[in-house]
Amino acid sequence: MSAVRVGIAQLNPLVGDLTGNARLVLEAAQEAYRQGARVLLTPELMLTGYPPEDLLLRPDFVERCEAILRTLCQDLSDLRGMHVVVGHVCQTPEGLRNAASVLVDGAMLGTYFKQELPNYSVFDEKRYFTSGAKALGFSVDGVRFGINICEDIWGATAPEAAATLDIQALLVLNASPYSVDKQAQRVRIALRCVERTHCALVYANLVGAQDELVFDGASFALTREGQLVLRAADFETCLSYIEVSSEGLVSLSDKGNSTQGMRLAAEVLSKEAQIWEALKVCLTDYVKKNGFRSVILGLSGGIDSAVVMAVAVDALGAEHVHAVMMPSRYTADISQIDARDMVKRLGVEYREIAIADLASSFDQVLAPIFTGRAPDVTEENIQARLRGMLLMALSNKFGHLVLTTGNKSELSTGYCTLYGDMAGGFAVLKDVAKTMVYRLARWRNTFGEVIPVRIITRPPSAELREDQTDQDNLPEYEVIDAIIEHYVERNASPAQIVAAGYSVAAVDQVVRLIRISEYKRKQGPFGPRITERAFGRDWRYPLSNGFRD
Repeated sequence: MSAVRVGIAQLNPLVGDLTGNARLVLEAAQEAYRQGARVLLTPELMLTGYPPEDLLLRPDFVERCEAILRTLCQDLSDLRGMHVVVGHVCQTPEGLRNAASVLVDGAMLGTYFKQELPNYSVFDEKRYFTSGAKALGFSVDGVRFGINICEDIWGATAPEAAATLDIQALLVLNASPYSVDKQAQRVRIALRCVERTHCALVYANLVGAQDELVFDGASFALTREGQLVLRAADFETCLSYIEVSSEGLVSLSDKGNSTQGMRLAAEVLSKEAQIWEALKVCLTDYVKKNGFRSVILGLSGGIDSAVVMAVAVDALGAEHVHAVMMPSRYTADISQIDARDMVKRLGVEYREIAIADLASSFDQVLAPIFTGRAPDVTEENIQARLRGMLLMALSNKFGHLVLTTGNKSELSTGYCTLYGDMAGGFAVLKDVAKTMVYRLARWRNTFGEVIPVRIITRPPSAELREDQTDQDNLPEYEVIDAIIEHYVERNASPAQIVAAGYSVAAVDQVVRLIRISEYKRKQGPFGPRITERAFGRDWRYPLSNGFRD
């Protein structure tokens, strides 16, 4: 019985960096070859990065990609007998294709075209690609492999066509974005594919982040009996290895794997751990891939900015994080005390800039115009906008990326100030509900109390007027977040949400706030997507909208 060692390359490309991405493939192939592998599986569209979006509409980009592929093929020729399965784009007479080619000994053994093109949620592949229709198989030392790409295995046609080629294992290239519980869903889909094809399955997923999308890796391998024999690390680049035999047996390789690069099926991260890692990876990649060296945020002494700062320090290191406390006449003493306490615990650079006098200057300038009108949210927003202006000034002067601190609950209901606390370049908690923010804070403190307990336990407040709390005008966050989950993430109607046990008044209020706050969200920064429906590329509501639920 012959067997082939297969390497699974969990890599982090940069969209558009064709030369750099090809280098990652070459280096992974060289290392896998040294470890005795004769097949290397890379993620979907590895050469372009995923998703390349409208770069694909540029003929010069596609031509350059095809040239880089040819160069990579020659660069791999020294690895005799090494079969590298690499994802790329391919221009054909029928249209542009999402492709995977098998490169060996300086030649292209064959090219497979993705058959199922997703066009939902965050995916727009039908905008760019033409579907394929043919299966592809190849043999290595008596073991036969087939190829599918990501969405292909969610249906039956492409996997079953590959199985007709008498393959022992199906190699699947993926760029599957992270969302909570997505890993378990992928394994379920793969198990269904194995049941249909009676073939082993090897799944290589992208890792890292591209703008708001986070890719968690977690590549895996299944035997044809459906046993999970390998699961690679979450949110880390790594090379993992398995053995595939001519009888279809798949087993964990005894060479080249490490505890850092793989884990057992039982070692699944908690929901809080997954989300924390997703936020870290997305922030780290955006900072590094866009040439920033440091970040800055407004620290309020509240839960949201505390969690954002903790994520930033874990992601980038304290030396790259700067915090500014900007107290107004409504800022509680304990907010400043807790903010100072936290920055000492984390060791970040910290400064305080009082805004009371600045706000008074605005009030004086506007007083003649506002004669006869009582103070309201206008004066509150001036304070928030002064803070945004100061942060942007520090960003301009020192090159820091400004992190906003609003969460999904606030962005949903409009409990945020356009050009104020929404001013910045990256919204770490954009897709994190307020209740999850608290869970993350408690979870992070189990590894060392970096967030003072009082920040977690005191009632949340924007501190823009006397004795203000978030619940002055809003339902409890447990209610808000449940309604948001039903309405935004599940597309439930208000009537269905009421039937699920929530009051008519609360549902009407939250749904109305979601609708009238769309214009704010359209102008805010993007942030990591961690749910099945985030405000971003998979939430596309019109601003001018006459529909009422």
